[in-house]
Amino acid sequence: MQKTLIVLTGPTGIGKTSVSIKLAKHFDTEIVSCDSRQIFKELTIGTAVPTPEELAAVKHHFIHSHTIFENYNASRYETEAMELLNHLFNRHNKILLVGGSMLYIDAICKGIDTMPDVDPKIRSELKLQLEKEGLQSLRLQLKKQDLEYYKTVDLKNPARIIHALEICLMTGKPYSQFRTAPNKKRPFSIVRIGLNTDREIVHSRINKRVDLMLDAGLEEEAKTVYRYKHLTALNTVGYRELFAYFDGEISKEKAIELIKRNSRRYARKQLTWFRKDKTMKWFEPDEATKIIKYINSIDHNTSN
Repeated sequence: MQKTLIVLTGPTGIGKTSVSIKLAKHFDTEIVSCDSRQIFKELTIGTAVPTPEELAAVKHHFIHSHTIFENYNASRYETEAMELLNHLFNRHNKILLVGGSMLYIDAICKGIDTMPDVDPKIRSELKLQLEKEGLQSLRLQLKKQDLEYYKTVDLKNPARIIHALEICLMTGKPYSQFRTAPNKKRPFSIVRIGLNTDREIVHSRINKRVDLMLDAGLEEEAKTVYRYKHLTALNTVGYRELFAYFDGEISKEKAIELIKRNSRRYARKQLTWFRKDKTMKWFEPDEATKIIKYINSIDHNTSN
């Protein structure tokens, strides 16, 4: 039978975990997470890692598999996840790729472009510039070097801005030129499933989930990694706002308000990204049965 990767995605808080377990049980298969933060073993509450019961119900991969001290990125994920998928497809005809990390999904479905190796000296100089002149200085520099990427990058993410500038300064070419390679061919077919519902419901679910995270001990979890707040892995919604509270920059109430607001903003950004993919088939989060029928219908049409 043809090997199929079922990509299940959607905005944060939409209920991907619950649906994925129903699908994995139905198709008797395993789940490969494509969440760039659930991968870190030090982060549990703030990343909404599946519960012990959910993890026991279906075999999961790339959950708590790495540490925040590793220099982990989408390129490394592509290498490790593709190796895992090739192994899993020896046992299963269908595999579930589940999560909302946009670059990680693209890494598997399209492949990461080959980037030149970075000069450590340039990286050090840019980090020093960040410390002395602030992020706005780097933003303006990127705008001059690569306007196309400047318009799409998360301007609040210093790691991505620095990385793009590294490539620009090292090669003399815009970073965006290195991101236009044709999609890599994969030895399996890909079915893309998106979960979404009314925006007000999504926002309400996000707000409620943040409250539940705080009740579960998110503040205490953030304190355990506070000393490592400079690490890229911790430049994450839910942690960076609490770090600002710990630093005395904002009140606890303000930190909670910002976690909710920034989570809602991230959900909107995810949906904008996912909607660019016209092959994505959208469902409500309570339509697991319909999703199964849709996947089966594709199998039937392919076999005819």
